[in-house]
Amino acid sequence: MNKYKIKNYINLASPVLGSKIYKFSDQFFGNASRLIKDEDPVFKEGVYDKHGKWMDGWETRRKRDAGNDYVILKLGIPGKISEIQIDTAFFNGNQPEYASIDVCFSKNSKFKWNTILTKKKLNPNSLHKYKIKNNNTFNYVRLNIFPDGGVARLKLLGDLIVNNKKSNEKIDLSSVLKGAKIIACSDEHFGVAQNIISPGKSINMGNGWETKRRRGKGYDWVIIKLADIGLIDSINIQTHHFKGNYPASFTIQGALNNTNVGIIKLIKDSQKWQSIISKTKLKPHDDFKIDKLNSKIKEVNYLKLSIFPDGGISRLRVYGTIL
Repeated sequence: MNKYKIKNYINLASPVLGSKIYKFSDQFFGNASRLIKDEDPVFKEGVYDKHGKWMDGWETRRKRDAGNDYVILKLGIPGKISEIQIDTAFFNGNQPEYASIDVCFSKNSKFKWNTILTKKKLNPNSLHKYKIKNNNTFNYVRLNIFPDGGVARLKLLGDLIVNNKKSNEKIDLSSVLKGAKIIACSDEHFGVAQNIISPGKSINMGNGWETKRRRGKGYDWVIIKLADIGLIDSINIQTHHFKGNYPASFTIQGALNNTNVGIIKLIKDSQKWQSIISKTKLKPHDDFKIDKLNSKIKEVNYLKLSIFPDGGISRLRVYGTIL
């Protein structure tokens, strides 16, 4: 377990969360909606549309007057931003010269903007990462580009601000919409781990979490911080679309941890977490449910899903009540 991927943030700009383009100055060459696609940008050689070369991103026309272009996002769920990623993949010679980010919280679409990223130089075909030190909550974000050009993707990594209330109602404690998030995973070679806690049924293999084929000892795993401390009642693990590459079996462990422990220590400690579901076989393209768990664990806010030895999971649902 010495090799792993630390996640610990949610992309607040993801359409999965309900985030969408609210307003833009121009989108002549590339639709603004492409800016917040979850998929990595691609390049299509020799593909043109009625406006010119097709690009997988937001691209404005060349400005012939004063000013600059911008796009405003409305976040599906308010949150706090810890890192901004501006990707100019495949924009080489047509990327903006500079970019900045403004944010605000508004309930009535009246904006009082505050700058959290001052004007930064953008390089062609590059992923730019900026750490943000701001603890405020936002639900609108404006990307300004100077003076014009194309950006492939914008990601706003942070934490959702969700008001989960104690209730006897059963909810999906592992849902990203409730504030659950992936903390770390062993591998996500073919599909990102966050897909398993996303809403809805997966649409294909690429919409799930899939690891590379193991050629030695070991197994793959993912650690999830639940939406809140809860009592688990039932679990649903899905392998939809994984027909020749589903895991042979899985286990689920849980823990209650209210301390601000580091992620590396959390990963190490997870090897000793209590068992919620012992090793259980999986089937291809299946919807596997375990109701009325008999676990001795009363309260948990972290889960570890381990798959043996490798493979793909489309969704994980952890139903229970918030304590």
